Amino acid sequence: QKGKKFPCAVCNNAFPFQASWCVLPSRVLLVLTSQKGIQMYESDGSIMVYWHALDVLEPPPAQAVFARGIAAAGGRFICVGTSSGLVLVFDIPSKGTNITLSEVLEEHRDSITDIASEVGENLDGAAELVTADDSGALCVWRSKEEFSLLTKISAFGWTCSSVKLWNGVIAAGYGNGQIRLYEAESGTLRATVNAHSRWIYALDVAPLTGKLLSGAEDSYVQIWKVSRSPDTGAIEVEHCHSECVTDTQLCGARFCDPEGNSFAATGYDLSEIVRYGQA
Repeated sequence: QKGKKFPCAVCNNAFPFQASWCVLPSRVLLVLTSQKGIQMYESDGSIMVYWHALDVLEPPPAQAVFARGIAAAGGRFICVGTSSGLVLVFDIPSKGTNITLSEVLEEHRDSITDIASEVGENLDGAAELVTADDSGALCVWRSKEEFSLLTKISAFGWTCSSVKLWNGVIAAGYGNGQIRLYEAESGTLRATVNAHSRWIYALDVAPLTGKLLSGAEDSYVQIWKVSRSPDTGAIEVEHCHSECVTDTQLCGARFCDPEGNSFAATGYDLSEIVRYGQA
């Protein structure tokens, strides 16, 4: 099947870092980040509804400027990370272009690498958002009218390159090939998995089943199953499947359905997306 190409006003002049559909109760927006700034489009890519330029005068000349990490949260917000460590919170109306920058979260001191919102059961008052940075630090947030910090998980020497939040469990992928599972509410480490031999570049979670996908520079996509013990409530993880994308340093991978029955992956210098499904 052929995909659809979307217009991108800045892509001719700046390297696009990330693209993500943000699903809110009232609308779906396509969000793009780059060295120039942040663009928001209607879901079909037909109309750009918002543009936020990054201030290139703030950082030292040797420091790159970019936006990276995108997630919808709280039913009305879209959060985007920046190279300065700030997380920009945009208030999204149910329709139209009256999008505003409502808040800036300043807890991080290093470049934001990824942002994830809760995709499982979101209990009132529970963790709704997790942000990760280049040092490996994680911040867990609750959102109401404003965002408040629930807990901060300290770095341990490796970049956290990808993070997911599911049913109160944080899954974080690191540059040393590890996946670490934390309690979102307390930040307590519950499991460490030596998942890959090289840098993890992608994590994804299937919200209906708790399957967890990891993709790394070692050419492997691994599928895991995350669950809680019915007796103790402890976080459990088991390995389900391993797939080698031959001679490819993976830089992106994700599930294609909410059950996690199929996934797609791509790599550096690869001009195609490879899709895998159950036989």
